Amino acid sequence: MPGRHAEPVRAPCRRSEQRLNRIKSLLTALSAVVATAVFLPVPAHAAPANAVPVNVVPADPAACAPLWNSSTAYTAGGTVAHHGRNWTAKWWTRGENPGATTVWSDGGACTGGVSDFVISEAEFDEIFPDRDPFYTYQGLIDALHAYPRFANTGTEATRSREAAAFLTHADFESVGLQYVKEINEANYWIKCDYSQPFGCPAGQSAYYGRGPIMFSWNFNYKAAGDALGLDLLNNPWLVEQDPSVAWQTALWYWNTQNGPGTMTSHDAMVGGAGFGETIRSLNGALECDGGNPASVQARVAKYERITGIIDTRPGSGLTC
Repeated sequence: MPGRHAEPVRAPCRRSEQRLNRIKSLLTALSAVVATAVFLPVPAHAAPANAVPVNVVPADPAACAPLWNSSTAYTAGGTVAHHGRNWTAKWWTRGENPGATTVWSDGGACTGGVSDFVISEAEFDEIFPDRDPFYTYQGLIDALHAYPRFANTGTEATRSREAAAFLTHADFESVGLQYVKEINEANYWIKCDYSQPFGCPAGQSAYYGRGPIMFSWNFNYKAAGDALGLDLLNNPWLVEQDPSVAWQTALWYWNTQNGPGTMTSHDAMVGGAGFGETIRSLNGALECDGGNPASVQARVAKYERITGIIDTRPGSGLTC
């Protein structure tokens, strides 16, 4: 009957209201504490006065964060764009290039940013005025993620000289980037080494020279493809179809292969051995040590031209 149950029901309601009021009071007090904590000053030892606050990662993960600045201090979580990719600081840092040190975590490729490669697009155009349209500046920028230490290690002069040296050999090997693939088709079949366990699955004549340094041979396609995460052994044509892949294969050789030399071209430029050692790493005795002094001088002349365009000194150790 309703009358008999009216009073017992009202008592629990009053207790619920009292409990709810206590919870509201507690939440209000906690909110005040949190609000106060948010605006507490950062201890002097936590970060320098010029450290920028943690950036919010762009809503669109493919959008580039603000461009990295060598003179700016970044706190943990600070996000920047560098070489067409987003990078997040793991701890406080200043002057440490994203990609060149472990302080930065790679956030992946981004779009809409400004290139901060040591060679600008205008300089690239001046270096290669007659290049094939296949060789785009953006293709080069997109390839930089594969080897982030390239032209990104050491002083600005060191970084500029390495980029100039790399583009010098691209200029020499592809005649000013006018050729995407090897001209002499009669030699295509030679570039298949059947002694390799993986053979030549794309065909005996499929591994001819392509790209900025005329990348060739089945064993190079296999090794570079494995390193870059691309199946170049079965599809070597990617190197002449995708500008970024073409540049990546050239960067693979530059950064990881000694060739007939004693060091990689990257190490030669960063370590101070000089441009001459990059010639040795590419062609060894075919040009160096009196092998072909005219060819060496031609490469040096191109290197001096390119360093002049980007306004940097060529450094020492020019010949081999």
